[in-house]
Amino acid sequence: MTTLTEIESGLVLQGITTPLRLKDFKLIAFDMDSTLINIECVDEIADAAGRKAEVAAITEAAMRGEIADYKESLRQRVALLKGVTVAHMEEVYTRRLQLNPGAADLVAACKEAGMKVLLVSGGFTFFTDRIRELLGIDYARSNVLEVESGPSCGVLTGHMVDQPWGDICDGAEKRRTLLEVASLLGIPMEKTIAMGDGANDLPMMGVAGLSVAFHAKPAVRAKAHVAINSGGLDRLLTVLR
Repeated sequence: MTTLTEIESGLVLQGITTPLRLKDFKLIAFDMDSTLINIECVDEIADAAGRKAEVAAITEAAMRGEIADYKESLRQRVALLKGVTVAHMEEVYTRRLQLNPGAADLVAACKEAGMKVLLVSGGFTFFTDRIRELLGIDYARSNVLEVESGPSCGVLTGHMVDQPWGDICDGAEKRRTLLEVASLLGIPMEKTIAMGDGANDLPMMGVAGLSVAFHAKPAVRAKAHVAINSGGLDRLLTVLR
């Protein structure tokens, strides 16, 4: 049984030997919703359709790992977004979405150490494209919501658009993307970090050299090398000096 060590309040380590150095890693992969940012975007978009409670319940079950088929759970949630306007999504971005504490500082520290930064999300390009630009992230992969013309602006159809790499960025795709980017850059997996909060982050966390759970579900915390249970993302820098 792996011993858990709480090196500071709310900062727990297991299965690793410290000290570790940030410069010894070359690639870090982040989940977006509830990791880099403070919200689950699909839930907040659903609020505009008056369906937040229904969608949020599915999201919560998926993140706890209680829904085996993540793709189907996302299709169900997106179907409930039908009729939401792009203007509503813009409002989610401008009024509800915030970077989680320490996100900008951690990404900046990683880039300063010479690392490449990857954003892999079960969320949507409407948001990931902006977060990528805001933080200077190198690579991003997420899902595309289908939009059709409406009376005043674009309207969601309740479907997603297939992309050249596949249909939906789920846990398996997150893992595949991390492996692919590391391979293309010639980076061994032991020099990668993966950070997330939900069950669909476990596949990529499982292949990374260092796995980090941020304010995560119990099943995710239990398997992570580092669990940040309180405070900001930049608490990882306490572990990686």
